[in-house]
Amino acid sequence: QVQLVESGGGLVQPGGSLRLSCVASGSTFSRLHMGWFRQAPGKQRESVATITWDNGNTFYAPSVKGRFTITRHNALSTIYLQMNRLKPEDTAVYYCAADTRLRESRAMDYSGEGIQVTVSA
Repeated sequence: QVQLVESGGGLVQPGGSLRLSCVASGSTFSRLHMGWFRQAPGKQRESVATITWDNGNTFYAPSVKGRFTITRHNALSTIYLQMNRLKPEDTAVYYCAADTRLRESRAMDYSGEGIQVTVSA
């Protein structure tokens, strides 16, 4: 079983930045593919970003590519999502996700409770 705890959300103005963090426990973090997905009110889950455990390859949704960056720190069992040039349409609950198999983040086996990100003037 993998436990995931997100932090770093909040309210930010359009064009601003936020960094989300996710700490994992309960499994060998260095062997987990990790990711972030989000869900806005009335919308389906959207995979945002994924980072592999073996070579650190990253994948991004077209809607965030060039603005968001996913990274991992294996010694701290933590991943980050740096979000820049935020837009109102980025407003959603963001979830950290993990899996031993590589798949899009919204379909990963484990996820956290989520954290709210609101982009508004």
